[in-house]
Amino acid sequence: MNIRDLSARLGFEAVQDAFEDRPLAGGYTSDLLSDVMAKAEKDQVLITIQAHKNTVAVASLIGLAAIVLCNQRPVPQDMVDSAREEGIALFRTDMTQFKVSGLLYQALGQ
Repeated sequence: MNIRDLSARLGFEAVQDAFEDRPLAGGYTSDLLSDVMAKAEKDQVLITIQAHKNTVAVASLIGLAAIVLCNQRPVPQDMVDSAREEGIALFRTDMTQFKVSGLLYQALGQ
């Protein structure tokens, strides 16, 4: 499964789609950015409700492939701009983190 499949197969809204499409290695669900920095891994998808540019900074530091914002969170423009600069895909959905985590787990066949 590649990054673009998050929109095509799972129906997430692409908020920032200027990125290199590449395979996903898994997902990590957390709202605590220090936890994400300690445990998330390169090429994973971050599933969160943290809609601010610091989330993008953490994603860039780790080499995350994408961020999925849950619960239809509003996305500030500075977050979109930061994600575009870093080449990190940014998606939004009205689903909960629990549901997104389950869908991604199934889609990745893990």
